[in-house]
Amino acid sequence: MKKKWKNININYSSILVFLGIVFFWQVISVTGLVPSFLLPSPGDVLRAFVMDFSLLLHHLKITLVEALLGLGLGLFLGFLAALLMDRYPRVYRGLYPLLVVTQTVPTVAIAPLLVLWMGYEMAPKITLIVIVTFFPIAVNLYEGFQHADPDQIKLIHAMGGNTRDVFKYVKWPAAYPQFFSSLKIAVSYSVVGAVIAEWLGGFAGLGVYMTKVKKSYSFDKMFAVIFLISILSLLLMGLVRLLQRKMMPWIYKGE
Repeated sequence: MKKKWKNININYSSILVFLGIVFFWQVISVTGLVPSFLLPSPGDVLRAFVMDFSLLLHHLKITLVEALLGLGLGLFLGFLAALLMDRYPRVYRGLYPLLVVTQTVPTVAIAPLLVLWMGYEMAPKITLIVIVTFFPIAVNLYEGFQHADPDQIKLIHAMGGNTRDVFKYVKWPAAYPQFFSSLKIAVSYSVVGAVIAEWLGGFAGLGVYMTKVKKSYSFDKMFAVIFLISILSLLLMGLVRLLQRKMMPWIYKGE
């Protein structure tokens, strides 16, 4: 019961902090400390969100499809890479340094090249999302596999189990915490990666919409898009949390 109240207090604290930020934002807008064309008030942002809601939903569908396709492919490739690195040390020694190198190149620097090579359709957006989501999945899953209990592995072998049994009953469950931690990161990266790729070219999507409204200096609409992107990221992370709750019920026992 105390644990429940603790969680509730944390949620209330987050709400109070958010309301405090909105109140401070409104005060700055009303007093004119920052010109309204640079920092629209929360009311203006809400009004822009409501007025362009149908248009925002249209662009949201495109961005969401790109994010989910890229995330799914990045998840598959990351899982495969982690599995191969765990199974074959030579693959780890050859592949891991390349994974690190891919993270030293800024995403904004890669995106224009992908658009140049692949055009303005979905292909460059999905590729960029795969690049930014692949690394956290692969590295964290590999670390999870490596931290499996060696005594449990020996027990499986002693009972006549094979490599598949070791993975199913020991290594994969041991990697759950790292997997879901990396999945939460990858989910947020997928949305951000899609928007960044859309900034550099495309026909639809939240990033394309942001580019258009920026050129017309409609900053209230830009803030509305930022608000929508935040909601989308939070919803996707909430879905990951629900999946984690289902696959790891022992963590949430007593809540």
